[in-house]
Amino acid sequence: MIRHAALMTLALALPAGAFELGLPIACTLGSDCHIQNHFDRDPGPGMADLACGHLTYNGHDGTDFALSDLTAMEAGVAVLAAAPGTVTGMRDGMADILVSDPAAPPLDGRDCGNGVVVDHGGGWQTQYCHLKRGSVTVRTGDVVDTGTQLGLVGLSGNTEFPHVHIAVRKDGVALDPFTPEAAAPACGAPTDGQLWATPIAYDPFGFTGAGFATEVPEWQAVKAGLDSPETLPPDAPALVFWAAYFGPKQGDTLTLTITGPEGEVFRQDVAIDRTQAMAFRAGGKRTPAGGWAPGAYTGEAVLTRDGLELGRQSTTLTLR
Repeated sequence: MIRHAALMTLALALPAGAFELGLPIACTLGSDCHIQNHFDRDPGPGMADLACGHLTYNGHDGTDFALSDLTAMEAGVAVLAAAPGTVTGMRDGMADILVSDPAAPPLDGRDCGNGVVVDHGGGWQTQYCHLKRGSVTVRTGDVVDTGTQLGLVGLSGNTEFPHVHIAVRKDGVALDPFTPEAAAPACGAPTDGQLWATPIAYDPFGFTGAGFATEVPEWQAVKAGLDSPETLPPDAPALVFWAAYFGPKQGDTLTLTITGPEGEVFRQDVAIDRTQAMAFRAGGKRTPAGGWAPGAYTGEAVLTRDGLELGRQSTTLTLR
């Protein structure tokens, strides 16, 4: 994340194709990455994303493309130039560490962490933040094209999760690449008028992972990248299903189920009691006397909002 004390929005009259952006990250949205935070469209002390939702925070001047966990970050995901231009600034060498970690060094104004600034001409500029230490592959003066690798997604600077923050500016003023012509929240999810060369759909919620365990896992373990076992013995101490997700809102309902060879063995309907950026939930049962029936077991998580299903995630393991 990155925050600026004086944040302005700009109303533009853009001719079609005047400036287009490719994805700033080598991933598939909705599969192995998601947009965690959008541009804050509220000019006051409040916050609102382009759909007047809560996927932003006060003063957020860009778009956060996030990975599901730290394991994905460690595997290496490229940060890409979103348009042709010239590198006018870069920084590398800052540690990949949660800003909330007591061992995190002072930021001293380096909220962006390791990053790159690209000038595209005509007053257009993009900035890429939170890159992985030692991964920046460009230097000031380099000419890049759309898709040129700038570095890898990291955890440097002012951040609590692995992502690349891309800020888009016109004549020095930050704007929302989803709705660059709108000066105020439109409370919609437009596909027309975006700066993205391929329009990106607004996603208010999504699952980032799910799996089985023999006990309720720690949230830190889930964020690090918790593997779900493919098999467990029938006498495992418990059968627990967990799901991680972004964008839960107060009033949502999360349903967790486990179904086995003999039918449904666990069901829990959870009333979400507070709006959060990210969260996880787990539930299950202790192993009955004599153990579980051998065979395939499926865990499923479903989230509904105002009676509509917003997401579904499932995984299967075998007890043998």
